Amino acid sequence: MILITEFMDETAIKKLEKRYNVIYDSSLFENPAAISKIIGDAKAIIVRNKTLITRNLLDKAPLLTCVGRLGVGLDNIDIKGCEEKRITVYPATGANSNSVAEYVICTSMLLLRGAFFKKNKMVSGLWPREESSGSEVNGKTMGLIGFGEIAQKVKRIAVSIGMKIVAHDPYLQPHSKIWKGTDNLTLDELLKYSDIISLHVPLTKETKNLIDKTKIELLKPTAIIINAARGGIIDEDALASALEKGRIRGAALDVFTNEPLDKEAAKKFGGLENIILTPHIGGITIESNKQVSLMIADKVNQHLSKM
Repeated sequence: MILITEFMDETAIKKLEKRYNVIYDSSLFENPAAISKIIGDAKAIIVRNKTLITRNLLDKAPLLTCVGRLGVGLDNIDIKGCEEKRITVYPATGANSNSVAEYVICTSMLLLRGAFFKKNKMVSGLWPREESSGSEVNGKTMGLIGFGEIAQKVKRIAVSIGMKIVAHDPYLQPHSKIWKGTDNLTLDELLKYSDIISLHVPLTKETKNLIDKTKIELLKPTAIIINAARGGIIDEDALASALEKGRIRGAALDVFTNEPLDKEAAKKFGGLENIILTPHIGGITIESNKQVSLMIADKVNQHLSKM
């Protein structure tokens, strides 16, 4: 049996149903107790980022041989526990990278131009032409914190529209060919130098609140920052304060320390007009959902076929 606890493209589900008994409930992640009862019969489980694959859950899954992740972040999965139980974890590496890259470029343009936030003034009868001129991305410097596959795709698009790229990635060898055409900077250098900062790192002990009040103070007043990676990498309170004071130009957040973002946690962003908030959809488009779903369906199928 294959258990699917979060939304997945229908085509991929039907592909699996041709060979396996599939239990699919896109809201099942909201009911961990129900997952615990069902998982005992599962040979595979397919999740996104809301289902917690904990050691306790793994102990209740004696038949489980693989976990399919409809995305690339693995912080909701006990990787060590899976390794000890010889359970293979399959992320959808590369399947949604174009979606995230386009999100970064799109929000960069929106925040720099600024004119697209004038709807309320326009419908009230005002004509805020002078204050709506904004800036172009052409000629700007984009700083990428983390220089993996998605960041490299952001680079390709950004370079094609006239941007300069700098990056920071202490885990990438300094002599790697990947650095060609990209300045390899320290984190502080990148923050001081960049017009646009985009985060592309996982949430770890090292990256939690990586961009805190002290780091935000290094940014140019005209800088914008984008986080479509993981919530918790930016200190949200420090960011909201900087935006309110006009310390930086703008920000786009697709991920949050606590998800879903509740009304209380969102209050700090309420009066700000220089921030874009989206519900963790940077990597989700119609196209990427199909690609991610089919990739994981194929990986799970191949895995189970070998058993």
